[in-house]
Parts: sequence; C-alpha cells; structure tokens
Amino acid sequence: MKITEIQDLIKFVAKSGVSEVELQDKDFKIIIKTGNTKGKAAEPVMMVQAPPMQMAMQPAQQNSAPAGSQAPEVKKPVSGGVDESKYVTIKSPMIGTFYRQSGPDKPVFINVGDEIKPGKVICIIEAMKLFNEIESDITGRIVKVLVDDATPVEYDQPLFLVEPI
Repeated sequence: MKITEIQDLIKFVAKSGVSEVELQDKDFKIIIKTGNTKGKAAEPVMMVQAPPMQMAMQPAQQNSAPAGSQAPEVKKPVSGGVDESKYVTIKSPMIGTFYRQSGPDKPVFINVGDEIKPGKVICIIEAMKLFNEIESDITGRIVKVLVDDATPVEYDQPLFLVEPI
C-alpha cells in the first residue's frame, strides 16, 4: 500500500465519523482509531504492523520522520515570553503543502496583526494537485504565522495563533 493511499484512508476515516477501521493484507495490518465520541471527528491514530524483516528497518525511519520532529519546532517560538493560553490555534484540516498566497505575484492572504472573521480565506493547502482554500472559523487578530510558505503540513498541525476579539 502506498503512503498516499494510507493518507487518503486517514482523511476518509477522520471525515466519516467512524471510530475504528481495520485493514489487513498478507504483508501488513493497519488499524485507524479516532476516539470518536458523539459523532465528533477526532484526530486519527494509526497503527501499522509489518512483517518482521521490515520492522527492523522501520523504527529508524519512523523516529526520524518529519511529522514527529515538526510538532515541537512549531511550538518553540511561541513560548518565548508569550502567554499562549489566551490565543486560539488554527490547525491544518488536511495533509498537504501550505501557501500564504494564491500565486507568486499575488498578495498574501493575511499577515501578523490582520483581523480575521469567519469565512475569510487565510491560506491555501495543496493536496493531490488540488488547491484548497482554508477559511477562518473565528473572529480575531493574527498573532503569529507558525508555518513557512510552501512547506509541507500534517493533519492537525498548528498554522496560526489568533487572539480572539
């Protein structure tokens, strides 16, 4: 099974509202659990069981995966003297590439200090050659952009810090 197929499966499970999906083949077994309660979608947890020969190679790859190393790096700059408890974090709704503007010659959607309202486009995430406009669902002021332009993002990765108004 290809990584893109696994990512698509994770997205589908997260959106569908089911609490657990199990997929098994002769070479692998995938279990995706969402911890779903009362119909709310939660971040899926995926477990993969591979044949013993592949397991010897996988732990080193999994430990050095960018997804695991990105989460602490994203949050470090925020904690430097800023009380982040009063801020709301806007997170990525999907896996893809984060863009702050619709094109190289176009202005950025939002900057630090800009006010946002529900429905305002704040960024674009490209996933599988589709450009998805991400809209704000809160009213507030952008305090910090947590991701660099044209970089990969993971599902539920923090993108912006917003001070609610």
